[in-house]
Amino acid sequence: MKRFHLILLLLTFCGFAFLTLLPYSYISSSEDSTGIPITTWRVQWIPVGAPEDAPPGIDGEWLSATVEHPFNTIPKGKVGAWIHLTVPPTSNLSKPGLYIERLFAMNIMIYENGKPVYQVNRSFDFERTHLQLPLDHTEIASDLYLRLTAKEQAGISSIVHLGELSENSWQAVRKELPDLLLGGGFVFLSLLMLLCSWYLNQAQRSTALALTLFVMCSGILIMTYSAMPYYYFPELGHVFVFLFDTSIYILFPALLYFVIHIFEGRYPWIKRVFRWLVVYYLISFCVMICYKIIGTPLYSLYAFLTLWLGAPLIIGQLILISVLAFRNAMQNPNSMILSLGILSLALCGVTDLLLMYAIDTPHIFSLWKLGIIILIASLVMILNRRIASDYARLLSYSKELELYNHQLQRTEKMQIISELAASIAHEVRNPLQVTRGFLQLLSGKSVEHDKSYFTLAIQELDRASGIITDFLTFAKPELDTLVEMNLQHELAQIETMMTPLVLLNKGEMEVHVPEPQIILGNSSKFKQALINIIKNSIESLQEDGHITVNAWAEGETAIIRIADNGEGMEPEQIAKLGEPYFSTKTKGTGLGLMVTFRIIEVMEGTLKFHSEKGKGTEAIIRFPLVSNPRSK
Repeated sequence: MKRFHLILLLLTFCGFAFLTLLPYSYISSSEDSTGIPITTWRVQWIPVGAPEDAPPGIDGEWLSATVEHPFNTIPKGKVGAWIHLTVPPTSNLSKPGLYIERLFAMNIMIYENGKPVYQVNRSFDFERTHLQLPLDHTEIASDLYLRLTAKEQAGISSIVHLGELSENSWQAVRKELPDLLLGGGFVFLSLLMLLCSWYLNQAQRSTALALTLFVMCSGILIMTYSAMPYYYFPELGHVFVFLFDTSIYILFPALLYFVIHIFEGRYPWIKRVFRWLVVYYLISFCVMICYKIIGTPLYSLYAFLTLWLGAPLIIGQLILISVLAFRNAMQNPNSMILSLGILSLALCGVTDLLLMYAIDTPHIFSLWKLGIIILIASLVMILNRRIASDYARLLSYSKELELYNHQLQRTEKMQIISELAASIAHEVRNPLQVTRGFLQLLSGKSVEHDKSYFTLAIQELDRASGIITDFLTFAKPELDTLVEMNLQHELAQIETMMTPLVLLNKGEMEVHVPEPQIILGNSSKFKQALINIIKNSIESLQEDGHITVNAWAEGETAIIRIADNGEGMEPEQIAKLGEPYFSTKTKGTGLGLMVTFRIIEVMEGTLKFHSEKGKGTEAIIRFPLVSNPRSK
């Protein structure tokens, strides 16, 4: 049991740990660079087939670009763009440097006043990067020409900062590091979840592993979507791109697999959808591997499967999960949580798309990270709820098993007592009666001083006879003949018999039976059972003692409630009620309640006690009502 508590504690801690990283993922520099911003530049497109070392065309058209209109999309028939920047004087800076936050290119060649000063060639498909370029001290403005080539986008889409090189470097790290911390937090969380999953059973483990894969792939996506790893570790660029694509191929099947288990087989056709999606992602993964090996000839097929076909499938999958989750939201709290998580992801994704189409500058998708965080939080919450539910169910089964074992032991004890009682009661009762008769005879002939001893002996014999009678009642309650009984009439008689004894103990008793309740039973044995319970209540009364007897119908069942405000009992004492030789009274044998349980059981009824120490005891008796009584 402690293992489940440990798992819940670890998952809760991990969820808190990665949620604390949430604010950091959206922290941007509150203070812009203190350097000089450059917001305008000129763009000239590079035609297909132009030599790499060829300067910008003299007759080529230069377009005036700004941060709001940067001209990044490469037109058809072009392979890239020349960017002309006019850099102000740098004599007032100790270590001048140029910082471009968002630059789109795969191959970069930079010329300063006609001399090459920087070159980067990328062979992997990731066009977004940033640039930190050290500059020389100049007294006058200088010209920078950037030759940028790529497949789809080439150009600058942010302000160009001219300032101290160290400050530019720190600003670049400050802007990109939160994404790496957030993605690393997700990966660390997934590793902890993977460790915890080994302590779960097989059914829980498969669901936990699916969620672990989803969280891990989300973290890898966030880290490999950042430009920082590609800038500082260009030799690992192919690995980062491979991890990015592979994470997409694993992320959404893992999500769908998790959702299938959340619905618990409610929609069998989802499994077929899941199989087809797995086949699609496997084909896409194979095409991606072949594209990495062969190169450009397979780029069109790779782009079709990943972008043109993959994106609609992902959107369709999210819509499908959302519809099913909302459909079951009112019946299943887990579906409601899942619905909110997916809705958050969908809203963030749609907002990203709207921003992309609403502004001219290339939009860097960032809101989807917030949607992923909310979705992961909801999925972790669902997993915690499932584990807690399974744990509660296990506790319930354990309690039921313990109760069953207790009832089984009690039944075995009662069976043994019943057999012993049936075999010896008659043999013991006859000698007792003979002995009692002779004692009465001798008592009449004895002197006055000895009569008290004979009287005490006769009382003890009568007490022994009563115990034997209880044993015989338990062994054979003698209910062979069952008649219809009116509880209103029977309880009125019991009230008449027991009221003097209640008053003698300075208490009071109230009986409320608003209407007749007809059951089958034996009037004498029924009175014996209820008198035993009421006598116990009377003996537990203290000052201002009060006993209440109520009877009413509930469906097809008659319910009798006997409650007192006496001493009450501990839970351990309640569990042993009805067992032979257990009694809360000093001289009690426990046989009275044992017989009471037996009589009510033979009349097809049930008896349960509820008590609290110092507050009193409540006995609830249930009998089946007669559906068509012959008399009311």
